[in-house]
Amino acid sequence: MRNKFRNLLFLLLLCLVTGSVYAEDGYRLWLRYDKLQDEAKLKNYRQAITEVVFEGNAPTLVIAQKELVNGLSGLLGQEVPAAQRLTQAGAVVAGTPANSALIKSLGLADKLQQVGDEGYLLLSADVSGKRGTVIAANTDVGVLYGTFHLLRLIQTQQDISNLAVTSMPKIQRRVLNHWDNLDRTVERGYAGFSLWDWHKLPDYIDQRYLDYARANASIGINGTVLTNVNANALVLTKEYLVKVKALADAFRPYGLKVYLTARFSAPIEIGGLKTADPLDPQVQAWWKQKTDEVYTYIPDFGGYLVKADSEGQPGPHNYKRTQAEGANMLADAVAPHGGIVMWRAFVYSEHTPDDRHKQAYNEFKPLDGKFRDNVLVQVKNGAIDFQPREPFHPLFGAMPKTPLMMEFQITQEYLGQSTNLAYLAPLYKEVLESDTYARGKGSTVAKVIDGTLDNHKLTAIAGVSNIGTDRNWTGHQFAQSNWYTFGRLAWDHRISSEKIADEWVKMTFTNNNSFVAPVKKMMLNSHEAIVNYMTPLGLHHLMGWSHHYGPGPWIKDKPRADWTSVYYHQADEKGIGFDRTKTGSNAVAQYHQPVQKVFGSLKRVPEKYLLWFHHVPWDYKTDSGRILWDELAYRYSGGVDSVRQMQQTWDSVEGMIDEGRFNHVKTFLSIQEKEAKWWRDACLLYFQTFSKRPIPQGLEEPAHTLEYYMQLDPKFVPGI
Repeated sequence: MRNKFRNLLFLLLLCLVTGSVYAEDGYRLWLRYDKLQDEAKLKNYRQAITEVVFEGNAPTLVIAQKELVNGLSGLLGQEVPAAQRLTQAGAVVAGTPANSALIKSLGLADKLQQVGDEGYLLLSADVSGKRGTVIAANTDVGVLYGTFHLLRLIQTQQDISNLAVTSMPKIQRRVLNHWDNLDRTVERGYAGFSLWDWHKLPDYIDQRYLDYARANASIGINGTVLTNVNANALVLTKEYLVKVKALADAFRPYGLKVYLTARFSAPIEIGGLKTADPLDPQVQAWWKQKTDEVYTYIPDFGGYLVKADSEGQPGPHNYKRTQAEGANMLADAVAPHGGIVMWRAFVYSEHTPDDRHKQAYNEFKPLDGKFRDNVLVQVKNGAIDFQPREPFHPLFGAMPKTPLMMEFQITQEYLGQSTNLAYLAPLYKEVLESDTYARGKGSTVAKVIDGTLDNHKLTAIAGVSNIGTDRNWTGHQFAQSNWYTFGRLAWDHRISSEKIADEWVKMTFTNNNSFVAPVKKMMLNSHEAIVNYMTPLGLHHLMGWSHHYGPGPWIKDKPRADWTSVYYHQADEKGIGFDRTKTGSNAVAQYHQPVQKVFGSLKRVPEKYLLWFHHVPWDYKTDSGRILWDELAYRYSGGVDSVRQMQQTWDSVEGMIDEGRFNHVKTFLSIQEKEAKWWRDACLLYFQTFSKRPIPQGLEEPAHTLEYYMQLDPKFVPGI
């Protein structure tokens, strides 16, 4: 009787820890450890797992052990005890050869040599004559990553009876970029305010900080840039460095390093100097001294992220210096401490002298090989600015002597912000698998950034965060999948979109295949749906002015031509699209010859990039056999229809998950359907003024006039 009471008390406490006594609200993300419902598999897991054995007690190992005990106990519906020594078969034995005699006794040195500092082994093995499961790594953080992998296998109900997993990250630095300001607003943030409550730091460490670090560790993210690329120099003052230290200390056991954005003019703004010239000895000395100070607070500080000479940010151009000279000054300051500089390539002239698509390439290509060894050039996935779809950036494959890091946008600045369901794995994979032909066929973007193409040892990838103070972290429940996706692809870019969606749905909602199959299909089709109702056939930059919310293909007469929509779509009575061939801006020349031939040919270019590279007549016959105007109308209408299909799919799974999250998504899909119609109607009516053609018979007519849509002016849109 006493044992029954103890078990009931344990389960009650577990419910309190996991939050399952409360209504589901998305806070637990994909780390939900509720009891498995498949009785046959539950029985097998209970037989296979009887205890958790950790011999070390370092902070990261303590976290890993707690995660494993709580996770297994919740999933199996019964207490799985922790032990310091092996007592029975069915144990999960975790550790490194340095902190675990049991792990050392297994003779895994050769296998562990393959996985590096962060990788791990998951093995079914005999340990001291008893059959069990082994999580082995070279470091404590490797053990933590392996712990989450084992839990993921059980959450998704995989067979663990004969494990032989070797896993290591393909990319070294896997970093979230928070565009968070010191006043707690978030640029392009659609999930509330910044997580970092600077006013209460350093004294108060919110539990949410630890939950954030834990979530990142669960998907292998090992770095976080706390502050906006449109930087504020105050974060480098003592007042804020003590606060940054508090966060770094909280994150460290989870393997999460802290980085900061460096404002190029900081020597003037907080240093009292009259210049920020990177070749000025006083400026160089100031940055060295300031950086030394940062490391006294944060010994494992990762380094600086810099946005310079772009959109009003100061930079080396102010002093007629190159991007390399600016980056190298900071690189020299962090080098003695093992730090890096991530220098953004999002640079374009204030005078708009050339096609925006070409400007970063023109600026950085001549500087290849001139950056210090600890500098990475951070390149957006496409050459314009995180559009719903872009061809891969021409810099990938163009700078073989310089490590390039990918910058993806997780937050949905141009993809419906917080109200649209957009699963972004297909977007990321499309770019990563694009072939640059830099070393012949097979020279993919993924091989550029993981260092294998040009033998770079320093590798990195960044994702612009979509995380805020909303209870569910990301605003839209399904936006959590993009945080998850970024981490999984940063660890291993070979994982398919289908596999990531399958994992996330099962871990976040349920293993019930009647739910998983249709919802996974809905996710996999969602990005294409948004492209169709926003920017089909290679159109781009059609969004509303400044806030980027909703359609605005008519935007013109702004301070810069390339901040307008008409600059990009070039619509006239003859046709539509930006000519980037030899007869236009010749941006295609920035790609390697095989790619040039495809993108530069009206007959060979994939239709998804058609209007990106070509100005095409309205009566041009597309692959479907329809003329361009009709195809455009069908694509826009098809995008709306896809959202309606998503609504039907979601309605069909009612009752299979909790009511709270079901209703949340149902409501947001209703909003998305309205916004999809808004995009379709506004864009077709506007482009119709040039094509002079009717909307094809059988397609839904616009609900209002063009004038109605043009006068819409949303106020206080979040994230600007």
